[in-house]
Amino acid sequence: MDYLALILVIIGALNWGLIALFQFDLVASLFGGQEAFLSRIVYGLVALAGIYSIKFLMDRRSEKARE
Repeated sequence: MDYLALILVIIGALNWGLIALFQFDLVASLFGGQEAFLSRIVYGLVALAGIYSIKFLMDRRSEKARE
């Protein structure tokens, strides 16, 4: 699950980088636009992966507290 979340977060980060640099939304272009059902699923999965990845920050904080 950790690897899947990391992959989705990387995909989201790359997509946002493309939007920022080139005004090109890769997810939307692959799945039929921002309003397309598949695009919305991908955006939702990336968001859930980002929320799930918060646990990595919490794990690091608890490790440092133990030291």
